[in-house]
Amino acid sequence: MQTIISERQGIAQIVTLNRPQQRNAISLQMVDELLQQLELAEQDPALRALVLRGSGGNFCAGGDIGDMLTAQQSAADGDSDAFYRLNRRFGELLQQFNRTPLVVIAVLDGAVMGGGFGLACTADIAIATGNTKFALPETRLGLPPAQIAPFVVRRVGLSQARRLALSGATVDAQLALAIGLVHQVVDGQDGLEQAVESQLQAIRACAPNALATTKQILLASANLPGDEELSMVLDQGAQAFAAAIQSHEGREGARAFVEKRAAEWQS
Repeated sequence: MQTIISERQGIAQIVTLNRPQQRNAISLQMVDELLQQLELAEQDPALRALVLRGSGGNFCAGGDIGDMLTAQQSAADGDSDAFYRLNRRFGELLQQFNRTPLVVIAVLDGAVMGGGFGLACTADIAIATGNTKFALPETRLGLPPAQIAPFVVRRVGLSQARRLALSGATVDAQLALAIGLVHQVVDGQDGLEQAVESQLQAIRACAPNALATTKQILLASANLPGDEELSMVLDQGAQAFAAAIQSHEGREGARAFVEKRAAEWQS
């Protein structure tokens, strides 16, 4: 891994975007390495969370200009799909992080812009320092936030997404908290570390399979257009509940409650 740092910490894999000189701009190589790391983490049954953060005082300032220049040259050489492939590959990264069964915690500081903004919107839990700045500057560069937009809309709603994407304006952490972009704002690095550890402690108290199933149900519940789709999700939810309550986790959870002790996954 050349663009990220990955280390195990109990039930969590800590993944750090590590291109500080470029404010952790997301290159194609970083996309590949993040997807590889996510796949490895998903295969580890002992992991329940993935913590995503940036090095050098910034989370991520967006896409890498070097990749765009390379695509521009390819397009000039006759490759009409060069920009499509570049953009869509980043969309694949957002999709995979959005639907992973792991609990994704985004630890935000400094610049959270463009692609970094989109990546933050795929997190289940987003924690920011007070000096974090958020922006979707694509339209100021003559571009649409093509792969980012669906995740922003799902995170903050259509009205706020319109305001952010159609102005390109920078917003601070307190406004990000007010519109639901982040879930917690803390003071400084010490506050950030304490908040992350508090979230991981809470996740440790939750059963691994129950976490994954719950996330699947929540994602399926989003943006349901009518009763037929709602009924389908509720049917699937009932099936998942029936399977869970009869599983080892379900039986252990019931026994631990009756016996007034910690469940095995909490030890």
